[in-house]
Amino acid sequence: MTLESLHLLFFKNYSEANLLLSPRINCFVGDNGSGKTNLLDAIHYLSLTKSAFSTADIQSIKQDEEFFVVKGRFQQDAGLGEEATETAAAEVIQVSLRAGQKKAVTHNKQPYERISDHIGKYPAVLISPYDTDLIRQGSEERRKYFDSLISQLDHSYLELLMAYNHILRQRNSLLKLASERQGGYDREYLLVLDEQLVPAGQKLVEARQQFLQDFAPLFLQHYQLLADSREVVTLEYKSQLTEADFAKLLRLNERKDLTLQRTTVGPHKDDFVFLMDGLPVKSYGSQGQQKSYVIALKLAQFEILATRKHHKPLLLLDDIFDRLDEKRITRLLQLVADHTFGQVFLTDTHLDRTDKALANLTEQVNRFRVERGTVIPL
Repeated sequence: MTLESLHLLFFKNYSEANLLLSPRINCFVGDNGSGKTNLLDAIHYLSLTKSAFSTADIQSIKQDEEFFVVKGRFQQDAGLGEEATETAAAEVIQVSLRAGQKKAVTHNKQPYERISDHIGKYPAVLISPYDTDLIRQGSEERRKYFDSLISQLDHSYLELLMAYNHILRQRNSLLKLASERQGGYDREYLLVLDEQLVPAGQKLVEARQQFLQDFAPLFLQHYQLLADSREVVTLEYKSQLTEADFAKLLRLNERKDLTLQRTTVGPHKDDFVFLMDGLPVKSYGSQGQQKSYVIALKLAQFEILATRKHHKPLLLLDDIFDRLDEKRITRLLQLVADHTFGQVFLTDTHLDRTDKALANLTEQVNRFRVERGTVIPL
């Protein structure tokens, strides 16, 4: 799968941009703040229908404008093999948002009935300087990462997650209403919600456990290749539901939930634990070890997506030359040279450094100079 062209209109700092892309390597070079990362974020929109960096879509509309459009033309390859040349018809994906209206996503000009139906069709993997937030921040960040990954692999998981979150919101609204009424609430309705929440929650936990059984060995393999060190890293899934019955937990914590006006137990409180020699990577891992850990996560993500989806995801590399040491950059570029990846997009601040890093590659490379929201092919 390759992205042949990218069109932007009033997206972030771009009034308009049109790019013809290489099926192999695309380099966006420019000063910090010029808009290089915004181009990667536009591709992320085409894949996951949302920004990788902003929590609200409205923030992606260019200042003083009322809407944005991101449009991409994809070509589906015949298969994973390097020699595959047969291609299917091109597919055009467009994501647009007008202020005050719902976001729209279309496939060949036909809108999706539900935006969630798009997830997983055009997978992408982003490696960015912010990846270590997975280690430094709380459990919510890690749950979001793994839920997004599993959702790209399995649409039924996404449906289950959406259903669980919907019931959870209803339950939390009831708990808040009970507090406002000073204890008076419809307990029968609460029990009905719990009857729906319990099976959905149990299935989420089972799906996450099953996923980690397949994912963890891939992660360990990539970490060993990146780090070339003796520390033992592990990736574990921690859930309250693995040692206790969900229904019983809800009953035991009902009074606490009423007091706090939210559901305090369930898979929405689970965590993925990152360990090194049995200790938290956050507290005991060096900066280099933490970087190796998250890059290994992303490489395992790429591998499992490529295997399960039967085509290679787009790979987005943001400022890796500034943020990673030579050893890890060399490893990534070796994977590029070995055709491990498909189409690659990378950003850098120095064209000569990029050219030097890619000098030994025989791939088709398209270079673009980015200057304050303007993209110039080189």
